[in-house]
Amino acid sequence: MGYRKAETILPPEVVALIQQYVDGEYIYIPRREGKRRSWGETTGCRKETSERNRRIYRDYRAGMRMKELAEKYFLSIKSIQRIVTEERKRRQEETDTV
Repeated sequence: MGYRKAETILPPEVVALIQQYVDGEYIYIPRREGKRRSWGETTGCRKETSERNRRIYRDYRAGMRMKELAEKYFLSIKSIQRIVTEERKRRQEETDTV
């Protein structure tokens, strides 16, 4: 998401109208319905998180304890538990559809 000055892209009457509601503050203008992107789609964060979660599950299956995983990946034990549960469920669903 980029920052752009309203005065350079909007007509003065639109800026004046917006200033009636928000004066000198930042506002977020959402994308139109058909142009929305999901979280991490443009930055690659979603892919990196998925890969990390697969590594966590692989390490868990290889015998690492929850506490060790939490320390290795700098996450809470609760987060590790959630990731292991989600990965287990995802893999189960994959095998059920095959």
